Amino acid sequence: MIKILHTADWHLGKRLQEYSRLEEQKLVLEEIRKIADRENADLIILAGDIFDTFNPSHEAVELLYKSLRRLTNGGKRPIVAISGNHDSTQFVEAPDPLAREMGIFFYGKYDTVIPVGRLDNGIEITQADPGFLEMKLPQTNFPVRIILAPYANEISMKTYLGEGDREEEFRTLMEENWKKIADRYCDDLGVNLFAGHFFFTKEGEKPEPEPESERPILHVGGTQALYTRNIPSQIQYAALGHLHRYHAVGHEHYPVVYSSSPLAYSFSEADQEKKVVIIQAEPGKPVKYHPIGLKEGRPLYRKTFDNLPETLAWLEEKPYCYVELTYITENSIEAATRKAIMKAHDGIVSLIPQIKNPLGRENTSLQVEDLGKDMESLFKLFYQSEKGQEPNGELLTIFKEVISQNEEA
Repeated sequence: MIKILHTADWHLGKRLQEYSRLEEQKLVLEEIRKIADRENADLIILAGDIFDTFNPSHEAVELLYKSLRRLTNGGKRPIVAISGNHDSTQFVEAPDPLAREMGIFFYGKYDTVIPVGRLDNGIEITQADPGFLEMKLPQTNFPVRIILAPYANEISMKTYLGEGDREEEFRTLMEENWKKIADRYCDDLGVNLFAGHFFFTKEGEKPEPEPESERPILHVGGTQALYTRNIPSQIQYAALGHLHRYHAVGHEHYPVVYSSSPLAYSFSEADQEKKVVIIQAEPGKPVKYHPIGLKEGRPLYRKTFDNLPETLAWLEEKPYCYVELTYITENSIEAATRKAIMKAHDGIVSLIPQIKNPLGRENTSLQVEDLGKDMESLFKLFYQSEKGQEPNGELLTIFKEVISQNEEA
């Protein structure tokens, strides 16, 4: 039997508006290393979005290399990392020749072939092709095969796509490619895995919503989803990245699982427990897997209050978090109230006023007949409709300046 730790969507260098998350990322990656040691994991799969940007900061790059070095357990525990839609494929693969000597295998481009051979640490790459590697670990008597499916954008695939149903053609292309690999290499004498960074869903089911922080992925026709049925039947476990919530998309024939990101990166993830997944696998048998919750990092909360004492009391109880705070008020938030709230906590990312609609105010929604009015009147009506009050003089002055500049242009 072999034990695999599945993680994804580290987004190293990610910020929450003006707040850096780098120190939290250091803590949670160390937590993942401790889990790998405690669970005696033999292999790590990192399923894409290693960095948050194509050009990560020096600090983010340093954190990755130091974290992976520790995670390899002195080179004894191989790591297979694929690129995601936030990663530069060239940047991800750049350190691969040196990283391979420590058992770290970066894979970013579909035409890359990982060199076959035995490393000094005893790990051996026994077979390889574009989108595939087979490795033999010193402690096992069977090979581990991984179909590698890093993010591929429409531009990089356009030469293969026709002008018909491009989305379905893309699914067919990927399915046929993966099936060809599986038919050639994946039998019951080894453990067969899939590592991918795509938006997968079960055909006919409503897709899982993408995180707020994600860029749209692979719009080749509209819904941007691949289907779980596109993954070859020989696969025993599909380790996915891209969606930030832990969940299994499918498990009728084999588990197709998103491990989640290690931290909550947007307030749409505020109620999610972040996890890694431990898989127990052996040739020819269904895998067993279970998630392990991650505790490090600041949690994210969306809170709504309508009075200052309750607001301050809650902020005092939750000093280590980030907050998107909505404050219900008759008019705008008073300066003294705003100052007291912001002073009470160092993790208030947004303070949003929610204006009550005063009693007796008639419906202020814009009507068709209003469209004949002048721009200033329309702006006042729009502001009243959205905010429940009239715009102040300063805001009206700014609006008039914008109008005058547009008219001059």
